[in-house]
Amino acid sequence: MAKKIKRRERDTIIQALRAGVVPKVGLQYIQVGRFNEIKELVKDIERIGEGGSAIRFIIGDYGSGKTFFLNLVRLIAIEKGLVVMGADLAPDRRLHASAGQARGLYAEMARNLSTRTKPEGGALSSIVERFVTKANQEAEEKGLQTGQVIRTRLEHFEEMTGGFEFAEVVRKYWEAYETDDDDLKSACMRWLRGEFATKTDARKALGVRTIVDDKNVYDHLKLMSAFVCAAGYNGLMVSLDEMVNLYKLTSSQARNSNYEQILRILNDVLQGTASHIGFLMGGTPDFLLNTRRGLYSYEALQTRLAENQFAKNGLIDLSGPVITLANLTPEDMRMLLENIRAVMQEPETMIPDEALDSFMHHCSNRIGEAYFKTPRNTVTAFVNLMSILEQNPGTNWADLIEAIEVAPDGGDDLSDIVDEDEDTGGKGGGAALDPEDEDDLASFKL
Repeated sequence: MAKKIKRRERDTIIQALRAGVVPKVGLQYIQVGRFNEIKELVKDIERIGEGGSAIRFIIGDYGSGKTFFLNLVRLIAIEKGLVVMGADLAPDRRLHASAGQARGLYAEMARNLSTRTKPEGGALSSIVERFVTKANQEAEEKGLQTGQVIRTRLEHFEEMTGGFEFAEVVRKYWEAYETDDDDLKSACMRWLRGEFATKTDARKALGVRTIVDDKNVYDHLKLMSAFVCAAGYNGLMVSLDEMVNLYKLTSSQARNSNYEQILRILNDVLQGTASHIGFLMGGTPDFLLNTRRGLYSYEALQTRLAENQFAKNGLIDLSGPVITLANLTPEDMRMLLENIRAVMQEPETMIPDEALDSFMHHCSNRIGEAYFKTPRNTVTAFVNLMSILEQNPGTNWADLIEAIEVAPDGGDDLSDIVDEDEDTGGKGGGAALDPEDEDDLASFKL
């Protein structure tokens, strides 16, 4: 393994693990466990490629490997010919809003658009050019005008919500491509990435009357899935992490508006009305199960996402929308440390297996079972140990292990979350909110 890995991938893996984040490349070198879950997601990817759709909620505690799992599935999807859009939700990025936060989420996803040739993002322009190139080739083969072929390929877009303007922007990109008009090409890419803040700016630049806004993000995701298929890819995978940021919204109205968007997506997938598109949403158990603020607070979602009542006493069911990540076993953790060792060290200089056993024993004494159930801090400590040994030849690993500090990974602190009806100020400690976060009526007491 160590001989085959590229130096760039090796450095990326080490830097990411040391910082406690998931690398975007080279995951195959350190992946352990999750066999059944990956098998199910591969089936989803194949279904998307055949014209179907899928949605999965990846649930796990902080540090349990949700982001790693999402990125691994993302890489598998890319290898199987899908295009991947992804982003982390944040206070200024969510599925539904009225002050630009949803458009901000779409713009971030569009910037992170990934393909096999551009796995780290920034692939939108190459997808558009691939579409234009394929149209040129078809026109030459059939003796037609390229513009005529493009119009034919985009005809069905006009039947979709927002499709007329989408098709018009793609046609304008082709015109700019033919005339080497870089300004027009740039304007088209800005529109496709959702970067126009007002319809006036878009009309001046492109002559279109609509833009990607807070109300039509899901519609544009469906348009993008249709477009990547027209460009020769198998479909679109949308990966959304840190969904707990919806749980943290102080306003029940804002939370419910976002949950309604999730319900709309879920219904489209379950009813078979969406095609060539899949969704991965990563969140904590609180985001799913909490009946006051989580998805289970929205009755329609609770009904659709309820656990199979027969999946108990060791029985599993991975066919539903929710996949709760099983904890890594101590054996999985041992294999993970072996893989990291193989990435970081050459065979002739590897620390012995005894060192791995000693390290795991030390972590177990410090934080108990948490060292393999939520392994992020454990992995970071191990990478730090290996880095010291690499940079200080002759240092004895046994002298370092007892000095290693490992703490349980508690994740973000949710204890400061206050519902609007519990906060005397009514608005989550006075933070500035967009109009959607304002309830229609303010409660008061005499």
